[in-house]
Amino acid sequence: MMDQNGLYAEEYGENGYMEQEEEWEREGLLDPAWEKQQKKTFTAWCNSHLRKAGTSIENIEDDFRNGLKLMLLLEVISGETLPKPDRGKMRFHKIANVNKALDFIASKGVKLVSIGAEEIVDGNLKMTLGMIWTIILRFAIQDISVEEMTAKEGLLLWCQRKTAPYKNVNVQNFHLSFKDGLAFCALIHRHRPDLIDYSKLSKDNPLENLNTAFDVAEKYLDIPRMLDPDDLINTPKPDERAIMTYVSCYYHAFQGAQQAETAANRICKVLKVNQENERLMEEYERLASDLLEWIRRTMPWLASRHSDSTLAGVQKKLEEYRTYRRKHKPPRVEQKAKLETNFNTLQTKLRLSNRPAYMPTEGKMVSDIANAWKNLELAEKAFEEWLLAETMRLERLEHLAQKFKHKADTHEEWTRGKEEMLQSQDYRSCRLYELKALKKKHEAFESDLAAHQDRVEQIAAIAQELNTLEYHDCVTVNARCQRICDQWDRLGALTQRRRQALDDSERVLEKIDLLHLEFAKRAAPFNNWLDGAREDLVDMFIVHTMEEIQGLITAHDQFKATLGEADKEYNLIVGLVRDVEGLVNQYQIANGLENPYTTLTARDLTSKWADVKTLVPSRDQTLAMELKKQQNNEMLRRQFAEKANNVGPWIEKQMDAVSAIGMSISGSLEEQLHRLKEYEQAVYAYKPHIEELEKIHQAVQESMIFENRYTNYTMETLRVGWEQLLTSINRNINEVENQILTRDSKGITQEQLTEFRSSFNHFDKNRTGRLAPEEFKSCLVSIGYSIGKDRQGELDFQRILAVVDPNSTGYVHFDAFLDFMTRESTDTDTAEQVIDSFRILASDKPYILPDELRRELPPDQAEYCIQRMPPYKGPGAVPGALDYMSFSTALYGESDL
Repeated sequence: MMDQNGLYAEEYGENGYMEQEEEWEREGLLDPAWEKQQKKTFTAWCNSHLRKAGTSIENIEDDFRNGLKLMLLLEVISGETLPKPDRGKMRFHKIANVNKALDFIASKGVKLVSIGAEEIVDGNLKMTLGMIWTIILRFAIQDISVEEMTAKEGLLLWCQRKTAPYKNVNVQNFHLSFKDGLAFCALIHRHRPDLIDYSKLSKDNPLENLNTAFDVAEKYLDIPRMLDPDDLINTPKPDERAIMTYVSCYYHAFQGAQQAETAANRICKVLKVNQENERLMEEYERLASDLLEWIRRTMPWLASRHSDSTLAGVQKKLEEYRTYRRKHKPPRVEQKAKLETNFNTLQTKLRLSNRPAYMPTEGKMVSDIANAWKNLELAEKAFEEWLLAETMRLERLEHLAQKFKHKADTHEEWTRGKEEMLQSQDYRSCRLYELKALKKKHEAFESDLAAHQDRVEQIAAIAQELNTLEYHDCVTVNARCQRICDQWDRLGALTQRRRQALDDSERVLEKIDLLHLEFAKRAAPFNNWLDGAREDLVDMFIVHTMEEIQGLITAHDQFKATLGEADKEYNLIVGLVRDVEGLVNQYQIANGLENPYTTLTARDLTSKWADVKTLVPSRDQTLAMELKKQQNNEMLRRQFAEKANNVGPWIEKQMDAVSAIGMSISGSLEEQLHRLKEYEQAVYAYKPHIEELEKIHQAVQESMIFENRYTNYTMETLRVGWEQLLTSINRNINEVENQILTRDSKGITQEQLTEFRSSFNHFDKNRTGRLAPEEFKSCLVSIGYSIGKDRQGELDFQRILAVVDPNSTGYVHFDAFLDFMTRESTDTDTAEQVIDSFRILASDKPYILPDELRRELPPDQAEYCIQRMPPYKGPGAVPGALDYMSFSTALYGESDL
């Protein structure tokens, strides 16, 4: 607060009242009407106090000349006793009394420059007015304090605040702003609306306004008339001191209401903080519920392993999963980071406002969200692995199904008509040579049948594998396989019966055509070789590596190397047919061209041999195309590996750098925040590399590449590393911002924060960002916190540990450590302060009424209190009484707020 000398100097300088008046008079600034206004106002002011002693004055310059009433006035307004006055009537008696009064004023710390007892005794009006003004400043205006402002500025600010809501009132000074009387009426109406109907007043009736205010103040507020309405209206610039003196009486009359306003301001501040905290809590609950609900809806989809068992269906699911990773999940990653940031900010604000820590509703803790997110990521990984495995499985199934169909078609084509042939009785009407031919033919068939045994076993093995791999059309495959096996068993039985029949007839029919027999013996295996070769040349294959395709090419080259021997065998067999034709033509043998030992003809072998020679270059082209595809896949592997081997170490390096900043003690918090922002910008600028890598990865997956020996990084590990980097940057930025908020709101210096961080880091040997209890105790001791080694010291430490580690995790994190040291170093609002503020608003009653809250608080905060305050049930309760004590206690403890 400003001292008395400063207050006096503030009003009329270091040279004193008389010099200031003379200076104004020389510069033409002194209005003669001011002296008249001051004389009337100061006289009324003195009488308002002297009447308490049963006396008064009429002429201010004459009635104080002997000093008696002047000493009496000082005793009344100060409440102290002055020295006994001299009762003589001589001049020196009067001077002695006035000097006693002036000495008393000086003892209060007021310098009376240029004002002497002789001038007062001589009736000098200017000196007398200056002395009275000094007394008014010291005893009526000096103690006025509004928001740490004193005297004139404080009184002016009080007038401005009280009259702000009123129309046509704009208080800027203590002269022109009060001429129309509306300011006086507004001050009365603000505190006593029952005394004046402000809505009926007009700026155009200043005389009526002034008289109304002065009459009401004198009648109901015990404030005497100190101003003349006519003087105020007719004076271009009314006297400032006279108006200040009169307005100060209003201030003192309404001083109780001023205390209520101060209390209301405190309550508004507390409630505003509480309302903002509740908004953050509601936003956290909403974001947490939305994120958890999204995870809950997404998990069944990721956990589903149902498909239509077709390759197209699984590939569609894989594309849906890629869309989910590109479009649906990134906004949720941002939402999760925002949720954690809001939660940390809320907890910081609660700590700074001395509120209990916020505990989200069950199932919505940060740890619950982290666990749900971790389960989501595990489900994503498992779902993607299942999709890729299912793709490989179905691709293999499609290949096996086509292979089964091809072999089954070939086998069924071969077996067509075989049962009818074996059941035929043609041997009963044959000649000898025809019978022998039939027998040899049957032997050739048996050889052919044995050669087809491997094909039947292959068909059965493929069908078994399709069943093992759960092929979607296993019913059809099994039915066809069963038909083939049943038919094969029948062919075996029929073959045995026919051979027996031919053996029985062999004694009759012995002649055989050796040439046809030789043809049959050679044609049958060659025909099987041709069938196998055609089958192998059109056989479908699936490879994933260069080694596999090189193996197929090598096998094909080896096959082509055998074509020369096959061509010789073909020419030999065709030569046998030509020999038969020569003999038949030579000897004109009827039906001699019919080979009784085989159904194969040279035309059949020629056609199949032509097919083989045609299929070889086609196979060459197919293998060349697959080689090109595998070379392209190898290029994609190398592209992905080269990019991943750059991106992976970069992410790890950024993670280390961000962690180092979080643990750093060098530089200010703003510098750390600036560096983190730079890293954040650098990370977002690096995102095109991640997107480029995603494009390469998509091309890799579309090319069905499932392994890469050139790198240990996978797209999944890089995605997780990228998300962890973003989360780490956001978390470190949030922690530094909260530290700045703590420092600024609690008055903690940068040096203190640096000391706290340095001490914490010294005992955090592993740089984990947390301390064990013993490390924490050593840290407290290192910064001067006294903890005894006796039982009481251990109890004190356990109490501190319960504050910084409320969940008993066994570790103390830096934010909890900083919060504890902040509370130890600063002061905060308490429940008792809020209760005292409410008690002032309630006029010392143990309860408060809704009307009192609506009168003193802003509408929204008044309604906030009314809705949450419990009814008062103590002694003397009246209808509608509210319990402000329980409400204030709840703000700082366990509560439903």
